[in-house]
Parts: sequence; structure tokens; C-alpha cells
Amino acid sequence: MHTTFNPSIRIFGVQNIRVMNVKLTLTVNKATIEKAKKYAQKNGKSISSLVENYLNALVIKDGQADEYSPAVMKLLGSVNAPADFNYKDALSDAITNKHLK
Repeated sequence: MHTTFNPSIRIFGVQNIRVMNVKLTLTVNKATIEKAKKYAQKNGKSISSLVENYLNALVIKDGQADEYSPAVMKLLGSVNAPADFNYKDALSDAITNKHLK
């Protein structure tokens, strides 16, 4: 499915946010680790980022997430995309159109 890029939607105001990382040791089944390593490599991620994203998803699902920063709150709901919107296709189309003109 090709979706057209809407150049009138723009997001501005990126803030630098410092995050403190903490080392965590986990005990996980060896086969699970091997599968996770393959998955991470295939998707260009690290095991740490996979675990962090999973834990964040759990916390958000349970409603325990910290409040969003004011900058993020301003952006929430500002873009209404269809459920089948594919941002990669839209971005690819926009870049192609930009460089072919």
C-alpha cells in the first residue's frame, strides 16, 4: 500500500534529554539469549534496547509510566494517520520526490 506524504504535517521542538543508564544483570535461558541476539542483529538493535523497550511497554500498559515531558504532550494527537499508514513508504516517497525535482 502506498500512502502519500503530507508535507503540511511538521514536528518541531526537539529537546535534549539526559537519561541515566544503570547496569542490570539478568539470568536468562541460553537458547532464549541466542534467539534474542539473532533477532537484535537482524533488526539493528541491542539486547539492552530490546529489554528496555519491553519493560517500558509493560509499564505503560499497566498505567505506571511517568508523565510525558511538556514537549511530548504538545505533540500528542497532533498527527492523525490511518491505521494502515506506513511511514517508511511515505518517507521513501518524500525523499524520492525531493531529489527528483
